[in-house]
Amino acid sequence: MRKRVTLGLLLVFALFSISATYKTPEAGSSINFFKGSYKEALIEAKKENKLIFIDAYTSWCGPCKLLKQNTFTDKAVIAYFNEHFINVSMDVEKGEGPAIATKYNVTHYPTLIITDKDGKRITFTVGYIQPDDLLGFGKYGIEKGPGSASL
Repeated sequence: MRKRVTLGLLLVFALFSISATYKTPEAGSSINFFKGSYKEALIEAKKENKLIFIDAYTSWCGPCKLLKQNTFTDKAVIAYFNEHFINVSMDVEKGEGPAIATKYNVTHYPTLIITDKDGKRITFTVGYIQPDDLLGFGKYGIEKGPGSASL
């Protein structure tokens, strides 16, 4: 019984440690996420002839916070994703997030999704990934996506 309590306390401490070490990226030092509704992002994607990158996260998810802190702030990731995608970051537990989670069958966090400009899913991945892996994921999405995506 004492071991369970100790393990439980260690787990709680570890989760709080991850939250405490998370720093919000400064403006311009992260992927440029679209400031509007998902419907507006679809309109923008059509207008700019780009694919959509969705970061589906929750506020309590440690790996989601690490992704924002470590991967989305990588200079190569920022340049590539800002050039090739309309980027959407969505808390799937708030606002229009639950509907998006249902639409794309999001059950684990973070889930990263690439869609075409009409919202049809091209590819997805689940969990924390390093910057080089995210770049590969983005390039794969562009290669697999419709030929109308801007390169």
